Amino acid sequence: MRELAVFLFDEPLSNLDVMLRTQMRLELQNNCTAGSRQLVHVIRDQVEAMTLDEQLVVLD
Repeated sequence: MRELAVFLFDEPLSNLDVMLRTQMRLELQNNCTAGSRQLVHVIRDQVEAMTLDEQLVVLD
């Protein structure tokens, strides 16, 4: 099985309730830092983007 260096997510937490969204946000952060993987998210929620990501790109 291949090791992936970059994961692409398109609003991965948008359909989750608040408690599960918080739990999954922590899981995504832990998996990213533990394996030196990069995550690329498409997120419309600014608060979620600022708490989840280290670098932000805003597209208009």
